[in-house]
Amino acid sequence: MTMPGQTEMEVPLLQVLVSLGGKGKPQEIYQLMTEKFSSLTQDDLEEKIDSGGNKWTNRIQWVRMKLIKKGDMHNPQRGVWEITNQGRNRINSANVTWEVTQRPSTNLVELYDTYEEEFKAQLLEKLYELTPRQFEEFGKKLLQAYGFINLSVTKTSKDGGIDGFGKLKIGLASMNVAFQCKRWQGNNVGSKEIQQFRGAIQGKYEQGIFFATSDFTETARDLSFQQGAVPIVLLNGDSIVQMMIEKGLGVLRKPLYLYYEKFDDFMDS
Repeated sequence: MTMPGQTEMEVPLLQVLVSLGGKGKPQEIYQLMTEKFSSLTQDDLEEKIDSGGNKWTNRIQWVRMKLIKKGDMHNPQRGVWEITNQGRNRINSANVTWEVTQRPSTNLVELYDTYEEEFKAQLLEKLYELTPRQFEEFGKKLLQAYGFINLSVTKTSKDGGIDGFGKLKIGLASMNVAFQCKRWQGNNVGSKEIQQFRGAIQGKYEQGIFFATSDFTETARDLSFQQGAVPIVLLNGDSIVQMMIEKGLGVLRKPLYLYYEKFDDFMDS
């Protein structure tokens, strides 16, 4: 089977911690998480990531990091994972949500908002699963969808360097643009990476575009536009996913219609 997405694993991981009395060690947590997803095959459990680590346990670790960032978990000491009161409340809310969804709901707008949020999270997880090279090719396709031309991905990529370049046509003129891609999860891109990228493109390109599946620090955002320096457009994970939806890149869109009763207005007219 395909491994479950990270969003799908968040509540089960919190439930595992509760079953252990609120906290536990990684190895026992891995075992209980595996039991939660009994459809995983032996091949799934033995699959490796590029660095050589186990893909399943690595995915659980990333979920832990996301939950810590959200405040649902914390680390009381090295080698121990613990649920917070916020995490316990989330489990209770998840149970209530499950019970509500078993009955027909008349609030379709709320249901759609929830669906859209979950769909965007799934798209972002797909980007995390790309290799660095695949993410660079993805960045090229996304810029093409927005009208960039003559785009190329460089053969080699180094930190601070250029992953690709092309042109943005503006009326009768065109602007030389370079882009860099960071398929990061958990850690935000800081000022160091922005400065290195600007140093690589200064004097050669009129604009830079920085793709990051995570986000950017406030300092990095402050540095993106500075007087006398090449402007750098920062696109975080949320922005990238929104662009995919807008351009239908890797996304199939179908319009849905909502109907509101206005019979009394009709009769009064």
